[in-house]
Amino acid sequence: QVQLVESGGGLVQPGGSLRLSCAASGSIFRNNAMGWYRQAPGKQREWVAAITSAGSTKYADSIKGRFTISIDNGKNTVYLQMNSLKPDDTAVYSCNLAQDGKIYWGQGNQVNVSS
Repeated sequence: QVQLVESGGGLVQPGGSLRLSCAASGSIFRNNAMGWYRQAPGKQREWVAAITSAGSTKYADSIKGRFTISIDNGKNTVYLQMNSLKPDDTAVYSCNLAQDGKIYWGQGNQVNVSS
């Protein structure tokens, strides 16, 4: 069993920064991938970024150059550094972990970008 616990959301002004964390616990395999999704009110869930345990990263075009995903394998934790935030970035952000053909999800964390 795998558990994902997220933290770091909140309210920030446009142009500000936030860092989200997602800590995985339980039966974590050496080779896996973790990622972030978001869902804004009234919209479908959107993929944001992904990273493998080897450190390979991919980003959605909508956040490329503003968000950075990173991983601390020793802590089984993935981070999403979000800079130059815009009101359109307001959403519930969720992390996931994919391993051994299964996908596990965190509980979701609200990010509000507003003045």
